[in-house]
Order: sequence, then structure tokens, then C-alpha cells
Amino acid sequence: MPSLASNALSVSELNKRSRQALERDLGEVWVEGELSNVSRPASGHIYFTLKDDRAQVRCALFRQRARFVSAPMRDGDQVKLRGKVSLFEPRGDYQLIAEAVQAAGLGELLAAFERLKAQLDEEGVFANARPLPFPPRKLLILSSASGAAIRDVLAVLAARWPMADVTLIPVPVQGSEAAPAMISALGLLNRQSRLDPERDVVLITRGGGSLEDLWAFNNEHLARAIFHSRLPVMSAVGHEVDVTLADFAADVRAPTPSAAAERLVPDRRSLLRELQEHDARLRRALQARLQRDSQRLDHLRARLRHPGEQLARQRLHLDSLAKRLERAMHQTLTHSRAQATQLTRRLAGQDMARLHQAEKTRTAQLERRLTSAMHHTLERQRTRLSAAARELNAISPLAVLGRGYAIAQDDKGQVIRRADETTPGQKLSLRLGEGRLSVEVKRRFR
Repeated sequence: MPSLASNALSVSELNKRSRQALERDLGEVWVEGELSNVSRPASGHIYFTLKDDRAQVRCALFRQRARFVSAPMRDGDQVKLRGKVSLFEPRGDYQLIAEAVQAAGLGELLAAFERLKAQLDEEGVFANARPLPFPPRKLLILSSASGAAIRDVLAVLAARWPMADVTLIPVPVQGSEAAPAMISALGLLNRQSRLDPERDVVLITRGGGSLEDLWAFNNEHLARAIFHSRLPVMSAVGHEVDVTLADFAADVRAPTPSAAAERLVPDRRSLLRELQEHDARLRRALQARLQRDSQRLDHLRARLRHPGEQLARQRLHLDSLAKRLERAMHQTLTHSRAQATQLTRRLAGQDMARLHQAEKTRTAQLERRLTSAMHHTLERQRTRLSAAARELNAISPLAVLGRGYAIAQDDKGQVIRRADETTPGQKLSLRLGEGRLSVEVKRRFR
């Protein structure tokens, strides 16, 4: 090895010698650990990190060897692999070149997650299922102020419901400080909600990441704090496949931050379309109703006759009855005279004085009966005429005017039926039950 500055190694020579030393001294080894950050580029190689609770090492499984591995190789899997310790010279990265991979059971993190999940589930910490206000009056968001999650949430809220009242409480969402910070913020929000009842929903969110990145949301104390929160909580942590204890403890779980925003507020564009559809249906129904009423009014107008026409018909009928009565009376008198003449001739050879007296008496009786019949007939006709006049008067517009109504006419004598047929300042004539009034339009009402 060179010992003088003049004999200094280049970086590439140093990395080369280091690689050779690692491969020569350690050779092929078996290593057990947990998979993390598994990546499968288009080249067919598999890159990943193998770790335990104190250290980690980068690993590569090249395509020629990857096709012989039956294990699915997912984040969190506990595996044993055989490989050679080496160094990637261009970057000086220490790595393990894997030759074979065997499954070694669930990773420690997943095992701890399952144990804690079962414990909290048995205690009832996952029993929350309160409905969220829709839309919330004030939305409180616990998230990183610089993360992609808060940008996605705010973008969706702005597009769907711009009037949303949103307050961001910035907290760390990764690392050892994340869970205590979220617990403290959640407690503070619950205490403040007693003074400000408008606050009604808390959203806890962050973007996707590895199991280690999301581990703060599997904190037992955070799950309990969410369970005991007075304010309803929605959790949206990671991607759709990511599930944390915070998701189980929350009242509602959303698969992504964007999906959470979509569930929290309505889509104003959809509501506007629905409102426009209701408005169109209302207008169509109103138009149909107006058309039906207009047709009904035209039908009633066609049936309505002018009182003068009704009176004229009644007069004609009365004249006809009078003529019929006169003819009947004349026929009756003629017939009675003929009978009297006949009887006179028949009685000529008899005791004329006695017969004359008898006929005179009979004639007087007939005349009295005839006179009485005429009086009764005339009285009945007068009664019918009076009833017809009362009936006609009941349907007469003039009778309606007599009850306090009025007919408005313009200066041309046209009847005014709607307020929009007039203009402010226009002179109108009001026909009342008795007399007329001249008025001026001051204001129209609909």
C-alpha cells in the first residue's frame, strides 16, 4: 500500500482494491433480514435493502438469478439470501450481490403490527364509525406542510368546494417525533373545539412510502388518541394498499389523500348541474300548468254568455208562452161559446126561462173557473220568470261587481286581465257595481 502523498491512489483504484478485498476476504455468505424498498426496473434485475433493527445493506439480484427465486419478495418479508459481498465501484456503494433467496417468515415490523392490531381490536379501539358532517364547517388537517399529500388535498378541495374552511396543523409524519406530535395536536384540537363548536372534522393524512416511513401511524398511543377524540377523524395514509392502525381507529378511512378530499366535500359542479336540471324541470312544469289553465280559461270563456243574450232568450221564451196562453184562452172561449150556442138551440123548445137561468148559472161558473185558471196560469208563469231572472242575475258579471269586484279597462275599452298589460302612469277605468272610477297605475305587482 502506498504511504506517501506522491503515491496516492485514485478514487477508482481505491474502490477497485476495496471490492477485491471484500470479495476475497468474505466470499459467499448467508444473511437473514427484512426486505425493504424492493424495486423491479424494466431490466429484469431486482434491487432492494436487507435490514434488521440496527443496520441495513443494499442488495442486487440480477435477472439471471431472479428467475429462479420463487419467493414473491415484498416489502416487510423476512428472507434468507446467499450472496457475495462486493462494492459498486462507480459510486463506492457497499452491496450484497444475491445468488439465491429463501422466505424466512413475516418481517418483525409486520409481526409487531399484527400483534398490536389484534390487541387494539380486542379492546374495541377500532369501533369508531361516526358519520362525518357533509360538508364540514371547518376542516382541520394534520399533515406535513411541505408534503405532496396536503397539496393533493388542497387542490381537490379547491376544485370541488372552494368555499371550504380549512386549517392546516403542520406536524411531522415520519420518524420518532411524528406520533407524539400528532397526539399532542389532536388533543389540542379537541380542547379548542369546546370553545369553537364550528370545528367538526379532523383529517390525518400523508403520502405513500415504505412500511418504515408509515410506521408512525402504527403507534399504539396515536390509535388510542384517535379513538378517544371528540371530533370525528378521517385517516388517509399512503396509497390504497397501505393500511395503518390509524386507519382502523379512525371513524372513516380513505385510500388516498385525494380520495379523502373527495369524500369530505361535495362537487359544486355536480350540484350546479343538478340545480340546473331542477330549474329546467320546474320551468317545464310551470309552462305546462299555465298552458292547461289557459286552455281551461278559453273553454270557460266560450261557455260564458253575455247577460243580454240570456235576457233576450228569456224574453223570447216568455213571449212564446204568452202567445200560447192567449191562443189557449181564445180557443177555450170559442169552444165555450159554441157549446153555449148549441145548448141554446137544444133548449129552444124547452122552458127557456128555466133553461136560460140554468145555463146562465153554468156559464157564470165556467167564467169564474176560466178566470181562476187564467190567474193561476199567469201566476205560475210570473214565478218561472222571476226564478229565471234570479238565476240569470246570479251568473251576471254585473252581480259580481255588486259584491265588491271591479273590471279594469284601458282608454280603448279593452279589459285588463294581467298586471304586466299595464305600465306605471297609465290611466285606467274601473267599472264597479254602481258607477265608474278613473285611476292611475302607480306600481305593478306579480
